Amino acid sequence: MFEKDEEALRLLGAPITTAEIKQQPDLWEDAFGIYQDNASSIEDFLTRARALGGTRRTRVIFCGAGTSAYVSDTVVPYLRRAGDNDAFAFAAVATTDIVSAPLDYVNPDDPTVMVSFARSGNSPESVAAVDVVGKVVKNVLFLNITCAPEGRLAQESAGNEHALTLLIPGANDKGFAMTGSYSCMTLLATLIFDTGSSADKRAWVETAAAMGREVIGREGEILDLVGLDFDRVTYLGSAGLSGLARESQLKILELCAGKIATSFDSSMGYRHGPKSFVNDRTLVFDLVSNDPYTRQYDLDILHEIAGDQVACAVVAVQQKTGADFAGRSFSFEGYPILPAAYLALPFAMFAQTLALNASVKVGNTPDTPSANGTVNRVVKGVTIHPIEV
Repeated sequence: MFEKDEEALRLLGAPITTAEIKQQPDLWEDAFGIYQDNASSIEDFLTRARALGGTRRTRVIFCGAGTSAYVSDTVVPYLRRAGDNDAFAFAAVATTDIVSAPLDYVNPDDPTVMVSFARSGNSPESVAAVDVVGKVVKNVLFLNITCAPEGRLAQESAGNEHALTLLIPGANDKGFAMTGSYSCMTLLATLIFDTGSSADKRAWVETAAAMGREVIGREGEILDLVGLDFDRVTYLGSAGLSGLARESQLKILELCAGKIATSFDSSMGYRHGPKSFVNDRTLVFDLVSNDPYTRQYDLDILHEIAGDQVACAVVAVQQKTGADFAGRSFSFEGYPILPAAYLALPFAMFAQTLALNASVKVGNTPDTPSANGTVNRVVKGVTIHPIEV
């Protein structure tokens, strides 16, 4: 797909999604620039956020719906190790949960920073969740990471002294599926709360971008996988890569409009019933952690499923460290070892490229995969009910 001309892509209904997947390494480098350009405002905000809790840790909730929620699931486990955990308590909470049952997910007395992820900022839950948290929580700040300057989330936060809005306009995907918006919001949130040095962060972004460009050049290997006889896909991973596993299966589900069945789980959790999904037409992917301890569990489930000799194919998506899956793999070799939240970026490009080509294989149009219009780029049909506090 990445080597096809515009006319060929147009005939396949895929020019937008293909371009948006392909441009991500450049966007990651741009996102690092956005982080640097806003360094003063970010540091001021973090200083206020730390002070919010007084002698208590400030609760930082990362919020979104759908793919934007999976940004939270990808980032939070990493920050629980690499963030300022003396000052902050990090949690992932979907906006859909906050809107429908706020007091089950936020405590009015907890000093709270709400980090909102949104591609357009126009989904009903995006704005409603901010409104609900603002009404329910007594002491709160808002950090909005969104891709649409004209979106309601950005517009309605303008001038709010309790809010900081950071924009990634180049990642405002026009296709149906979120691709660059997912990876860029993941990256920018990580950069903000990661306590690593600016030099380390720059190096990690440069490495991730180089690996992403390698995915583009190795699309033929992904096409070989798409050419297998399968109608089911499972993605597995551990910690934050389990969040990416959920996003990866959603890309297949969305772009193929359900014509390929999908599942996801953690590497350790898959044995506890969900493994029943595997048959001889199932592709199983594990997004392998670079943490030496955690990696053992990813490799264990890969060896187990491969040893069952049931699945159509069992594939490790991995960065080679010396302790690697020796079976079928899509491996990155020769790069400095990446921390999990940065490793998620090229891994996401692999999954997006697989989904793009699978969509074409099943006769779908990736840019507009929901032919009957029952699923939309921006969610419709949501009624926001008033809340009394």
